[in-house]
This record gives sequence, structure tokens and C-alpha cells, in this order.
Amino acid sequence: MPLIEWTEELVVGVPAIDEAHHEFVDLLNALPEASDAEFCSLFARLAAHSRDHFAEEERMMERTSFPVIAVHKAEHERVLAELEQVQQQLEQGDFGAARAYVKDQLSAWFILHRNTMDYVTAAHIQRTLG
Repeated sequence: MPLIEWTEELVVGVPAIDEAHHEFVDLLNALPEASDAEFCSLFARLAAHSRDHFAEEERMMERTSFPVIAVHKAEHERVLAELEQVQQQLEQGDFGAARAYVKDQLSAWFILHRNTMDYVTAAHIQRTLG
């Protein structure tokens, strides 16, 4: 059973963001059933994907003069720090904590972030770029 089922309700209307979100959800959903070795590799891919996606989203916010970019960017930085901490836990062999983070925190964070910050950001980008 996936942690998050990708549906049209998750679409925010900015293709680059929607494509990145879909890929994030696919990576996230692959993690619970992955072996420990696969988990490490997949989590590293998810963390790299998140860094790239956040950077692209921040470029879009800068390009469109998004008024609360600092707040959104700070949330990205917070999550990237968490992902780094989990990667360190994995390097120390703590798969339990990493798996719990993915299941209990990261999936819930994604939905909340999409429904709040990304929804507002996407609406601004659409209004600005047309």
C-alpha cells in the first residue's frame, strides 16, 4: 500500500512542480518495501531529488518575486537538514529511525507542504507567468 497515492488532487498546475512532486511520491512510495541496501540508495535519490526540486522551485519564486519566498525557502532548508540527518542515521545503520521518519513524518510533511506552501506558490507563479 503506498504512503501517498498520486491523484489529480495533488496537481498544483505548474508542470515543473507537478512532475517533481510525482517523482517524489514515486520515490517515497518505493521506500517502505525496499531492502536495507535498496533503502539507502532510494533515500539518497529522494534527498538529491528534493535538493534539486527545491532549488528549481526557489528559482521560480525569485523569478516571479514571490512575496514570502523567505518563509518557503526556510521550510525547504529545514526539510533538507532533516534529510541529511536521516542519511547520517542510515550511514550508522539505524534503519528503524529512517524508516519511521519516511512513514510517519516525511509523507505527512509532503501533503501539508503541498496543500499550503506549494499551493500558494503555484497560484502565484501561474498568475505571474500566465
